[in-house]
Order: sequence, then C-alpha cells, then structure tokens
Amino acid sequence: MDKDLVIIGGGPAGLAAAIAAKEAGVSDLLILERDNKLGGILNQCIHNGFGLHTFKEELTGPEYAARFIDKALKLEIPYKLETMVIDISKDGEYKLVSYMNREEGLVVVRAKAVILCMGCRERSRGALNIPGYRPAGIYTAGTAQRYVNIEGRMPGKEVVILGSGDIGLIMARRMTFEGAKVKLVAELMPYSGGLKRNIAQCLNDFDIPLLLSHTVVDIKGKERVEAVVIAKVDENSKPVPGTEEEIKCDTLLLSCGLIPENELSNALGVVMNRVTGGPLVNESLETDIEGVFACGNVLHVHDLVDYVSEESAQAGKKAAEYLKAKEGKCSCSESGNKAEASIKINAVDGVRYTVPSVIRLSRMEDRQTVRFRVGAVYKKAAIQVLAGDKEIMNLKKAALAPGEMEQVILQKSVLEALPDLTEVTIRVKTD
Repeated sequence: MDKDLVIIGGGPAGLAAAIAAKEAGVSDLLILERDNKLGGILNQCIHNGFGLHTFKEELTGPEYAARFIDKALKLEIPYKLETMVIDISKDGEYKLVSYMNREEGLVVVRAKAVILCMGCRERSRGALNIPGYRPAGIYTAGTAQRYVNIEGRMPGKEVVILGSGDIGLIMARRMTFEGAKVKLVAELMPYSGGLKRNIAQCLNDFDIPLLLSHTVVDIKGKERVEAVVIAKVDENSKPVPGTEEEIKCDTLLLSCGLIPENELSNALGVVMNRVTGGPLVNESLETDIEGVFACGNVLHVHDLVDYVSEESAQAGKKAAEYLKAKEGKCSCSESGNKAEASIKINAVDGVRYTVPSVIRLSRMEDRQTVRFRVGAVYKKAAIQVLAGDKEIMNLKKAALAPGEMEQVILQKSVLEALPDLTEVTIRVKTD
C-alpha cells in the first residue's frame, strides 16, 4: 500500500495535523490509531478547561476532541482504529510504516511523509524505585482516571498521591467528588509540576494538603496497600532521617511526570533531545530524517491541549508543503531536510530546551513560535532573547515555573536584518 502521508496517532495531535494537511491539499493520507476510537487521552478527561485558546470557550476533553473528530469526518479523512504501528523504517525516499490489526493482519505502508503523533505515557512506579512490596492499590493517575471516568470503577477510598503533575491534581479533585478521602499530595521537588490553576481548583478548593520536598519512602501492605511512609527530602532529593510519617491509605496514585512515546522514533533512528525525550526538530517541525515530522506530546509534553492542536496544525501544513515541493507543485524552498544555512536556538540560564531547536531562515514564516520550559521557579524575572550578542526581546515575568510552558515569537524581519546570524539564545534573566 502506498500513501502520500501517514499520521501515527489519532489523538488531538494526529487529528489537528491530519485536518491541516487535508486542508492544505493532501488527499492521499491515513491516520493510524491503536485505540477503538479517535480522540486519544481526551476521551477520559471529562473535566472542563479545554478549548479556551482554540475555541474561546471552556469544553470538556471529549467535547474538545469531538470538534476535531467531526471536522476530520466532514473532510473524509481515512483512519484505521485498533491498529498498532509496530515499526517504521527507511526505504530510499520512502518511509515503511508497518502496522497490525485484526482484519488485515500485518500491513506495510510505503509513505512519502510521516507525522509522529504518538503522545506520551506516564512514568511507572518501577521507574521511580519506590521500596516496599507491590500490593494492589497502586495506580498511575491516568489509569485511575480511566477507571473512574470510562469504566465507572473506584480505585480506592483513602488516597495518597505522589507527584503534583496535572493529571494527579485533577484526580485529587475527581476522587474527592466520588466520595474518596484524598489525604495529601506529596511532591519530590520544591515546586509543583502542575498548572497554578489546577493547584488552586483541585487542591486548595478542597483543603487537600500539598507537601513539597516530600516523597514516599515505603509502602505498607502485602495484599493491598495499607499505608505509605512519606518523608522530607533535602536539596539532593534524599530522604531526611527522622522526618518519616506513616499515612494510612488503601490507594497510592502516581503522578510523577510524562514521557514522550518514542519507541518508533528511536527505531527509525531519529535524533532525540535528551531533555524532552522527544525528537529534535526544525522550524517546520521536521526531524533530522527528511519527510518525518513530529508534534504534540511525542515531541515535548505540553500543559495545554490547545497548544498541541496549534503546533500539530503547523506540522500538518508543513508536511503538505513538503509533499507539494517533492512533486514540484509548490513555489516554496526545495523539499527535503538538506544541509543549509540555519540558526541554532540555544537554551541556557534556566531555560531547559526549546522547540524548535534550529531555524532555517529561508523556510521560516513571518512569525515563528518557540516554546520552552524553565528548570526552576523564578520570581520577578525576565525572558531575554539574544540574536548573536544583540538583545531583541526582553519579556518581564512576575513568575516562571517548570509546570507552565512559555513561548516567544520571533520575527523573521528582525532576524533577516542581522547579517551572518548563526544563533539565537533564550535565557532567564534574574538581575
């Protein structure tokens, strides 16, 4: 089977990318989704707060997904459900996408371009090295969310949550709504990993304690969780002896971060960003492999799905431009990820990474959004952008935190006015 474009993943990223590509003129495309319905993780996120940027109204996760699903159906974008992509490899200028499902068995698609939209997964307890037995009652926050919101099952009645990621914060409220007692949320870092609004709405509004610089050091119980032991940690994240406290509970939820789902990307040989765990991409959201694009949480973990949709629409548009250029139907720059003059974006002094990490000025649009996260909490700081040694932007910020994604918008006219520019630096300025 041959396709111009294959989109791997039918969640918010894959839907937005496919819609944008179709609207940009790509008719021979296909979405491959491993779940039994389109929409991805949004289907189990029944709380509101989605869509404020995209639709200027507050929606639940399923409502937000439905807007994109309906549009994809109206555009007659083909998709396959309960279909698992098991491998991607290169075959000259083509990408070989191998998938399996019950109806077709093993199928190999020869694609001219691929957009990676596999999303992310939660860190498991095994990755956290919590000591103790492995009794029933330990769940990731996302698994608990699916049990409660999709399957109508309660994981437990007395809950401790480890980690203050957004899913954990939201589940603290959700479990409370369903009659459970959430004893506390313990966070290893000296700051929360979630959005400030979720701390206010999910913890503060329900008097649920958030203990910063704390972690779980032991789990009691053999058949079922009976209690957990929490302790303070020092600046090196090591438990402080004598600060242990046993908390009776029957459930431990883990909300300790998300990891981009990049097994397929690694198998293809895509160059990865060691900070994000996702691919390194240029201004077109194209990886180092020509014709392979990445967007959404497989690229870097977002705090708002609205930003996922915006970024993924850009990937779909750029994939369409790539395909048109390959066919000689477009007046844009030559197709392919060939070596050419580029501007490196440096993340320093508190900025952990940037997406994109490089800009080819000849292919840059008039305005280029650069997204990033900081590595600590800052008060009364500024985001400084330097083009070479010249300051081109200084944005004052009352507060910066790792849980909140930041962005700057670079103007092409400004960069073009600086001859021989090879790098842009983004940093946190505190003095």
